Amino acid sequence: MNAEAVNPASPGPVTPASVGPVAPPAARRKARPRIDLRRLGRAALLGSTARGRLPDAIGHVVEAHRAHHPEADLDPLRRAYVLAESSHRGQMRKSGEPYITHPLAVTLILAELGAETTTLTASLLHDTVEDTDVTLDQVGEEFGAEVRYLVDGVTKLEKVDYGAAAEPETFRKMLLATGNDVRVMSIKLADRLHNMRTLGVMRREKQERIAKVTRDVLIPLAERLGVQALKSELEDLVFAVMHPEEYEHTRKLVDENAARADDPLAEVAEDVRKVLREADINAEVLIRPRHFVSLHRVSRKRDPLRGADFGRLLVLVQEDADCYAVLGELHTCMTPVVSEFKDFIAVPKFNLYQSLHTAVARAQDGQVVEVLIRTHQMHKVAEAGVVALGNPYATPPEEQTAGDGERADPTRPGWLSRLLDWQRGAPDPDTFWSTLREDLAQDREITVFRPDGGTLGLPEGATCVDAAYAQYGEDAHACMGARVNGRLATMSTVLRDGDGVQLLMGQDPASEPAGDWLEHAHTPAARIAIRRRLAARPAPTSADPADDAPAPASRPAADAPEVRPGSGAGSPDVLVDLPGATVRLAGCCTPVPPDRVTGFAVRGGVVTVHRAECPAVARMTSAGRPEVDVRWGDSTECRVTLLAESFGRPHLLADLTEAMALEGAEIVSATVEPPDRQRVRHTYTVLLPDAARLPALMRAMRDVAGVYDVSRSQPQPTGA
Repeated sequence: MNAEAVNPASPGPVTPASVGPVAPPAARRKARPRIDLRRLGRAALLGSTARGRLPDAIGHVVEAHRAHHPEADLDPLRRAYVLAESSHRGQMRKSGEPYITHPLAVTLILAELGAETTTLTASLLHDTVEDTDVTLDQVGEEFGAEVRYLVDGVTKLEKVDYGAAAEPETFRKMLLATGNDVRVMSIKLADRLHNMRTLGVMRREKQERIAKVTRDVLIPLAERLGVQALKSELEDLVFAVMHPEEYEHTRKLVDENAARADDPLAEVAEDVRKVLREADINAEVLIRPRHFVSLHRVSRKRDPLRGADFGRLLVLVQEDADCYAVLGELHTCMTPVVSEFKDFIAVPKFNLYQSLHTAVARAQDGQVVEVLIRTHQMHKVAEAGVVALGNPYATPPEEQTAGDGERADPTRPGWLSRLLDWQRGAPDPDTFWSTLREDLAQDREITVFRPDGGTLGLPEGATCVDAAYAQYGEDAHACMGARVNGRLATMSTVLRDGDGVQLLMGQDPASEPAGDWLEHAHTPAARIAIRRRLAARPAPTSADPADDAPAPASRPAADAPEVRPGSGAGSPDVLVDLPGATVRLAGCCTPVPPDRVTGFAVRGGVVTVHRAECPAVARMTSAGRPEVDVRWGDSTECRVTLLAESFGRPHLLADLTEAMALEGAEIVSATVEPPDRQRVRHTYTVLLPDAARLPALMRAMRDVAGVYDVSRSQPQPTGA
């Protein structure tokens, strides 16, 4: 991709010339010896390309590829290299290197991560259509539809056609292609990594421009795709360009720590090995140095840094169960820091990451050492992310759909689906570009659970507004409210990981979002949908600015007068062991059969009957008033007070009372309180011919659109 330049003096990964070398990330600790890209460039021109024999220049790629895929067919790589070398022949990078060194380096990065042959073939060819006379049709004819698709996905749009919109529209095109095949973004990330390694000969302003796009777009994408090996090195390279002084300070801290005589990480690592040997657990214990950005973040929290801050321990085992066995041994034999424990095996991160995180304190000086525990397969995925998943086409289509309609294929994660959804509504390249950066800046994701057992993946900080648009798209305009973990919540409620969310939907297709929803929308999908709906609203004809706002849906219910129909005389039979006494059911708790009840004698020879859990019972008992034994008789007729909570809408009161009448309830009295934030509270006292019909009545009331809860009148701390 017009890969910018290499520093000809450096044999390996090259950093911006003005800031010095960047330490390779821990993920590459066991990497092969550094490769001389200039030598590879000469070999590309001079090495053997005889048919049937692998060119010398791609020997390193083949070696890395065979380490992950020993049975891979290498013929496509040979043919792709021959085409790439011949088509790029005569092209030079700005440092004077043969251009073929760039696709070779990009392909080597992917080979070391474990990419399969198709990805490596496309990687060798990724600049041919953009920079040479090779066409997509030629690529397709020679290498097949998959390679053609990947090469097309990473090919830039021409500035001559798109002008200033070329970069955002290229990324839009690339993301759309990634939605169908995530390998497109894998190639782009490796391409950007090599370009960042070789940025040193660029003008300072161009270095900064490329670094900013890398920081705002490519690094978050690497994080979301789980490719930590690329993400860590990209972060360090951007750090070196954007903050050279802090970078240099961090580099000196690393050098000073390396010169220390003692190494607490090595000492704790040996202690851990001993503990696991004695427990007969087969494990590999490694020290993972922090990359520069991570260490810089730690240094801002803790100053001065101690030896244990410069890295973490990694424990690799064979099986999932072994991870928990290691955890148990460490927490038993060493001093754990309980607050540092996280289980990403039981609950993986949204980017496929799985691991146990814990920390132990060193006995000698209390230094805290962080420990990561995972299987070898988890480690492979943690480093390479989606690259480690291989070919997404390999899974039969019928196995790629989960029960709730969401693709189960991890190469099409939920965040990518959401991104693809909202980008369709972005009206212009500038809006898309700014919204993309904003979306990707939300670098943590939470999972909330729907009542049907499905889940929604949302960025941290998302609200009920965002959940509504994530689940229902533009139909979310009709959402009237939500329940979070069973309790009523406002649409502005910020959701937390693991919350249960029930969205309460209205039936009016012409509904509009509430005026304040835009303030509470955290996701681009929600904001774009709300803005589009508000922009489509007809212009107001009234001169009064107050008329611009839609009338609250709750107004008809709020304006309804208090309804007090004639009362029925019926109430359930109550037997009382007090001759001549008159029985009265307490209004504070409205007992009905088969509630457990008790009675108290009051003035006038009256016995009031309360539900046993009514607060008035405890108050009168503590005052020394004796209880009277009462029990239900044979009559099943009952009088009960019900509380209904709803969202206001036209005709709600009529629909609710009709539903109650159909269940045989005679309304004795009804009160509708003024609305509060579009929520309305109703109180109904009703007569039922049979107390056994009460549950059906309450269900019928809840089924009325807009009603989100119906409950018995709760006992209040009032007098008898």
